[in-house]
Amino acid sequence: MNARHIISHKKIAASVGKKFSIFFKIVSTKPVAGMCRLERLSLPRLHLPPMIYHLVCGTEAAAPLHEAMTSEPSMAGEIIVLQDDLQTGPLQRSDSQSFINLRQEWWQQMAPGKATEAFQDLNRLLELSNTLHQHTTPIVWFWLPPHPTDTCAFTWTLSVLGKHLGRLFVLNLANLPFLDEQNKVFYPERLSQLLPKEWIKAQRLARKITAAELETEQDNWAHLTQVNSLVRTLGSNRKLIAQEANFYDPSLLSLLSEKSQKASRLIQLALSKSRLPVSEEFLAWRLRILAEQGQLFLNGVETRPLKEWELSLKAGMPVPEEAEANESGTSAPN
Repeated sequence: MNARHIISHKKIAASVGKKFSIFFKIVSTKPVAGMCRLERLSLPRLHLPPMIYHLVCGTEAAAPLHEAMTSEPSMAGEIIVLQDDLQTGPLQRSDSQSFINLRQEWWQQMAPGKATEAFQDLNRLLELSNTLHQHTTPIVWFWLPPHPTDTCAFTWTLSVLGKHLGRLFVLNLANLPFLDEQNKVFYPERLSQLLPKEWIKAQRLARKITAAELETEQDNWAHLTQVNSLVRTLGSNRKLIAQEANFYDPSLLSLLSEKSQKASRLIQLALSKSRLPVSEEFLAWRLRILAEQGQLFLNGVETRPLKEWELSLKAGMPVPEEAEANESGTSAPN
């Protein structure tokens, strides 16, 4: 009999935060009980589903979250980045049109030349839903700062993943203080503003979404889809409000005078000074519309990139007051 007598085989799963199991076989140099050693087998890795799927809006939020997950094993999982900005553009598709195509066409209209093949958020969520069906342990965390982009994504996500109620969690950052790089207290509006250590602290906010919340959010999304406006703002109590496409126009015009300035500078002023919570691409699109309507005076050649345009108010045109956040749009019924 061969001296290397195999007594038995046993699978030992080592839970060390890695996505594979380690296999060993018990090998004995002598067929005597108690005289055995472990020998590692060369077997393929098993890719197990992560425990937590983190949903965030925008690639800027992924980097600090990844760093936080690296430092804190209890947050280990997979990050799913939602890239479409659902606070602007149509939501209601035709019978012959997919939601993805609807959104891609909107982006091509608003920001011609922008690569939209990356906006596959719906496919990502459907893949996640399939994973949740196949595996009973993973859960979903949606990181929610007080911003219309994130709130739209959250409400829409619940309309897609609602069947997995009980495994859906939200981390609501609204009106909560955090520390910046100078250890000063601030109230973040976007996830990208959070330091990795603050992400780790914020994990304690995770709470399970209730059936009542799910029903409310799904009703809200159905209403917004039916209204199908081109702008959605965030009102009190985190309620999404449908607004007209020209909602931010007064704010843009209030930054203009009869003196020419580049469109790129105007957009940055709108984002930083006026703190308009909307994408740069949308503001550029509105400037183009305003120029076509004759509300702006365009100095230069229209064939040049819009950010290089020089814009001004026409002589004698009154400077409009900056638009204030309001709830006069169409909101979902309570």
